[in-house]
Amino acid sequence: MLKLFEYNWQVRKDWFDWCDSVTEKELLEKRRGGPGSILYTLFHIIDVEYSWISGLQGKPEPQEPTFEDYANMKKLREYSARCHEEITPFIYAWNSSMETRILEDGNPTNKLESFKYGEIIRHVLTHEIHHIGQLSVWSREIGKQPITANVIRRGLFDC
Repeated sequence: MLKLFEYNWQVRKDWFDWCDSVTEKELLEKRRGGPGSILYTLFHIIDVEYSWISGLQGKPEPQEPTFEDYANMKKLREYSARCHEEITPFIYAWNSSMETRILEDGNPTNKLESFKYGEIIRHVLTHEIHHIGQLSVWSREIGKQPITANVIRRGLFDC
């Protein structure tokens, strides 16, 4: 599980670097089949990861930032770094005893739902991977080579 977080963080950084070669207009253009623009999708990935992991840490629900506060690469990188710094110790401390702990979470209708920590962790991991696929499609639509989604050749697993 830890290696998949490291994978997501590497790929996210690669996408941030990729964004440096794309015009702000292209980054902010509304796209079909996803949560919004390329930049908004990256913001959404960070925000969802931070919100769920904060909940697993027992922290109060983070005050929801608005995309407008982070609608450029410099601010988005800073937001990502700040969130990453806060959640990384928890991710690295993960152990099997945490798998079945329960988080009660209020959904949009204010009904409490219960989720196992292991389910939430896997949701966060796959959520980012899903959106990375969308970024790849949009990249091709604007004539740019997407970031590789390969796990291999990233140095995550020693032989």
